[in-house]
Amino acid sequence: MTLLLIAPIGAPLLAAACQAALGWRRATSWLGAAAAAVLLTCGIALAATGPHAAPGGLLRADALSAFMLIVIGAVALPAMLVSPAHLAAEETSPRDARRYGVLTQAFVAAMALAVLAASLGMLWVAIEATTVVTAFLVGHRRTRNATEAAWKYVVICSAGIALAFLGVVLLHFAAQQAHVPAAGALGWADLAAHAGRLDPDVTRIAVALLVLGFGAKAGLAPLHAWLPDAHGQAPAPVSALMSGALLSVAFYAVLRVKVIADAALGTGFVRTLLLTVALASLALAAALLLGQRDYKRMLAYSSIEHMGLIALGTAIGTRLAMAAVLLHILGHGLAKTVAFLAAGHLQQTAGTSRIGAVRGVAARAPLAAGAFGAAVLALLGFPPFSLFASELAVFRAGFAAGLGWAVAAALALLLAATAAIAAGTARMLLGGPRTGPGAAAVPSRPPLGAAAALLLGLPVCAAVGIGLGPLHGLLLDAAALLGAH
Repeated sequence: MTLLLIAPIGAPLLAAACQAALGWRRATSWLGAAAAAVLLTCGIALAATGPHAAPGGLLRADALSAFMLIVIGAVALPAMLVSPAHLAAEETSPRDARRYGVLTQAFVAAMALAVLAASLGMLWVAIEATTVVTAFLVGHRRTRNATEAAWKYVVICSAGIALAFLGVVLLHFAAQQAHVPAAGALGWADLAAHAGRLDPDVTRIAVALLVLGFGAKAGLAPLHAWLPDAHGQAPAPVSALMSGALLSVAFYAVLRVKVIADAALGTGFVRTLLLTVALASLALAAALLLGQRDYKRMLAYSSIEHMGLIALGTAIGTRLAMAAVLLHILGHGLAKTVAFLAAGHLQQTAGTSRIGAVRGVAARAPLAAGAFGAAVLALLGFPPFSLFASELAVFRAGFAAGLGWAVAAALALLLAATAAIAAGTARMLLGGPRTGPGAAAVPSRPPLGAAAALLLGLPVCAAVGIGLGPLHGLLLDAAALLGAH
């Protein structure tokens, strides 16, 4: 069983080593997809077989860890399937392609390590590692805008990670003062078991720093400003990985911290904190989506909106709300991955990411445009996609928990964001075709691997929305781990 804990980290690292040694060739370019398939299989196996811990206590997997591995694998697999065609279309040099292959696999391995880490300290190291490798991926094109976006990403996320580090130090200090065994002073299980003995004042400061710090990496206000630039400049498969998986992995840290904070301080402190950042994130996303003229940045602001909704569900905190939050994380990952991958193909077809310059794109790239439109419908919460069920469940749980005012405010902001996204998407897909210099005349079709990635994600998202099937028990088990009742 230890292999199930090591393989999700080891497979991407092995793929990275092969690509570093052999270069980006026809055969090695598919190693990333193979590694993602291994990661996804391990996540499903861990969900089916129950909790595991690796010898030495460094890695452990429970229902929540297994669920997050499934999310990472479900996002990474289509992103890696599209990567060979994406790099070929951009005429990437062999050297840059090799570096892309190595860094993307290191990125996936770091995310897997984050959700399998048994301690807060190792989780922090893994999330910091994602910042280092993705900074180079954001600046992959080496243009002025890409370089600026990479630096902005590094500066803001480093500030967030520094806040989280201070939170880790303070929580470790509180654990030592409470005589928590040194071996488990930062372990999830030991901190939760001894939470009632932690100093409330020190714990309160530590939790606030951890939520703000990891919230910055999750794209939550007020440290969200890196997200639109980074997602807009990164290659499309990297944007899919960052939006579909990385934001959720960072929020996974907030979920783990919430368990300890609720046991130590009661539910009120974290609820107030999360409600504040949730409504602030929704308000910022809605305001910035209005009048947005770049469709990749539009998707990025949509990610802030969805992370705000996830934070709102976490603040509500009941069993229904937490199960809905996890379902929303999966649905958002699947739909946003398809949306970014389709947006990347549209950008390569039209040569721009400006909404006004790609009107009528459905006639030139019908598959990518259709996938983009369907993914946007999923992200807007239309049935039968799972985001409809998860949003409905969050709203029901909010009213039941006496937080109707927060749900009402969130609904008003969501309506504004929905109108802005729908208007921008309609201009892209339904307008008259672009004419004049630079307008593509030949219909553009993605290669087989990229087409499969565009076609597979949304049916899964819809199937999960219609019936949870085996996920039902996993979601309830994971919600119970988060202390939901």
